[in-house]
Amino acid sequence: MTRKKANKRSAKVIRATKETDVKLELTIEGKGKSAVATGVPFIDHMLTLMATHGLFDLILHAKGDIEIDDHHTVEDVGIVLGQAFNKALGDRKGIKRYGRGLVPMDEALASVVIDFSNRPLLVYHVKLKCATTGRFDAQLIQEFFRAFVNRSGATLHINLMYGENTHHIIEAIFKAFGYALDEAATVDSRISDVRSTKGIL
Repeated sequence: MTRKKANKRSAKVIRATKETDVKLELTIEGKGKSAVATGVPFIDHMLTLMATHGLFDLILHAKGDIEIDDHHTVEDVGIVLGQAFNKALGDRKGIKRYGRGLVPMDEALASVVIDFSNRPLLVYHVKLKCATTGRFDAQLIQEFFRAFVNRSGATLHINLMYGENTHHIIEAIFKAFGYALDEAATVDSRISDVRSTKGIL
């Protein structure tokens, strides 16, 4: 792989609704440093893992109506993260476009494959034996990724190969997600335009 040194690509996104208030700063050429506070501790943990394993710098603060449940906050964080990647990648010239991560977490093994294609689509094959981990509703993970693809313009395939523990499964997914994002966003000196025979994404 031939990497081309890129200028630091970054984005700031703010989303304010009657349900949530989300502020995010993303730097693609980072060192995996993060400061995440959404009011949903499990999502804080997962996004910190994503940034660490994707080597992104991420600052994220969110306030939401978590007195109702975590749904709006988790979904809107996915929206804003997708917007940030879309903005930071710009015209997507020179990027590898495709990325994949295959990550074990104890007994669980998860595969995440991404294509920054400008064609949003989520394929999510994750069957859980337990619908919660701690106080967190695990079905919200799919909502997070659906929101991400819709705003980032990515095609995203998430497959659980196997696993028992819900926390381990989701952790493997987010680590693999970070790894896949890093590869797909990498600028390669062999790619002079967008990586497409159409000449446009």
